Amino acid sequence: MLILAVDTALDACAAAVLDTDAGRAIARESLSMKRGHAEALMPLIARVMKRAALPFAALDRIVVTTGPGSFTGLRVGLSAARGIALAAGKPVVGVTTLSAYAAPAVSDGGEQPVVSAIDARHDQVYFQVVGGDGGPLIGPRVAPIAEAVAAARIGTPHLVGNAAAMLAERWPKDVPPPCEVDSRAAPDIDWVAWLGAAADPEIAPARPTYLRPPDARPSRDVAPSRAEPAAS
Repeated sequence: MLILAVDTALDACAAAVLDTDAGRAIARESLSMKRGHAEALMPLIARVMKRAALPFAALDRIVVTTGPGSFTGLRVGLSAARGIALAAGKPVVGVTTLSAYAAPAVSDGGEQPVVSAIDARHDQVYFQVVGGDGGPLIGPRVAPIAEAVAAARIGTPHLVGNAAAMLAERWPKDVPPPCEVDSRAAPDIDWVAWLGAAADPEIAPARPTYLRPPDARPSRDVAPSRAEPAAS
């Protein structure tokens, strides 16, 4: 299976082509960035596809991260993945950022739980907890850091995600510390691709995983314009 994976959910703009038969990514590129995903993504995908020496029609599936993450970044990645999938006539599947962060630790086959944590700002994190075998322990949610730390104190967990260090800093001194803290800015694009290869398109739609509503909301004091009637 040939898979194009795309990630713009957090502080990276990344794409990779995975050949599952070869057991490796045959082309990849990841750029560290907080902004500018919209301008960078399509040229980056074009470079990756050129290195893979494949037309889009040769792909079997498109995979994209669905969040949690930046609202703008998610829209960029999802729009690109859906557009490519539609043009190439291929299925598109979504992979959560939390799952992509956890995948390398789960693949190691350790016994300790894996806590994925993403900075949600305002002293909050998006997080989930899975067992060492990948089985769900605490489902994806947004919570204050203190609440996430209390929930994550299952054994000596492996903390992953761009907020892993934030949880580690708040870890109580009277309990065993996490066994490992991996605070990378974005998930590994290769693991996004592998998770997408294993996903069922029927139950892994390419839809955003926000976990909470946007911070920016229309003011209630401003009436809708005539050109844009209020939603019912």
